[in-house]
Amino acid sequence: MGPAVKFGTRGSALALWQTHYVMSCLKDHNIGLETSHEIYSTKGDRVIDVPLPQVGGKGLFTAELESALHSGGIDCAVHSLKDLPTDQPDGLTLGAIMPREDAHDVLISRAGLCLAELPKGATIGTSSLRRGTQLLRVRPDIKLLDIRGNVDTRIKKALDTAGPYDAILLAAAGVNRLGFTSVVTETLHADIVVPAPGQGAVAVQMRSDWDGCSYFSSINCIDTLLCVTAERAFLRALGGGCSVPIGAYATIQNHILTITTRVCAPDASAAITTTLSIPTLSIESAYQLGCDIASLAIEQGASRLLTH
Repeated sequence: MGPAVKFGTRGSALALWQTHYVMSCLKDHNIGLETSHEIYSTKGDRVIDVPLPQVGGKGLFTAELESALHSGGIDCAVHSLKDLPTDQPDGLTLGAIMPREDAHDVLISRAGLCLAELPKGATIGTSSLRRGTQLLRVRPDIKLLDIRGNVDTRIKKALDTAGPYDAILLAAAGVNRLGFTSVVTETLHADIVVPAPGQGAVAVQMRSDWDGCSYFSSINCIDTLLCVTAERAFLRALGGGCSVPIGAYATIQNHILTITTRVCAPDASAAITTTLSIPTLSIESAYQLGCDIASLAIEQGASRLLTH
């Protein structure tokens, strides 16, 4: 028997896909390494009849996994990065960020209609205040209706001809990873809906003093790490979490890191959109970029919008 790594994961189809993906990549780069996984149920999984912003608290989808890390029940945990609070608990660290999938949001309409084509007063399902407020900025006539459940469950609800939804919004990453790309009606690019910080990225969390940390250096995607570092620095500087209407999306082209951010009032009455770029690429400069654009957004009134 060679060295072994035990993973913790949520039990949804997407969480399991992400965990098996990380395990496969890890074994490809560490010949002889054995892997296993254990499934945990989080508060976010158990409380499914309440809109996410009303559930409250940090780490809705991560706290139980972090507890298992601290106790030594698992060696590492796989998360959708956008679910992780920006501050890591004492003793824990992010050991790897995997290559990012499409970070955008997508519209799934049972009638095959794009956002601009949906009838006046159409009902759109989303559990995200960030998505909802940005949609209302483009289509103030639409009605938002909360929708909870895993990716496959939400898609079934969206396509149900007797259901209440004319369309729903989901992250493209989960839709693509689970093979549902064919049902996507429209990809909503950042000029319409700015993605959540870290959306589309998979993170591996572990104990800072774990002697297996070095296994993950070979699968860490530096470009993705730079982008999400800037996005999460912006979120941290504004003091926001996953339940507030904050979007941040960074890209790298020709060795230039560019970030676009958007902060909306919870009632969608106003929004502040900002963009900044830097030519030098390092973790430190990416973090500083996130802080700088947060300062710019605050100067333009972002803090007032979040407490509106």
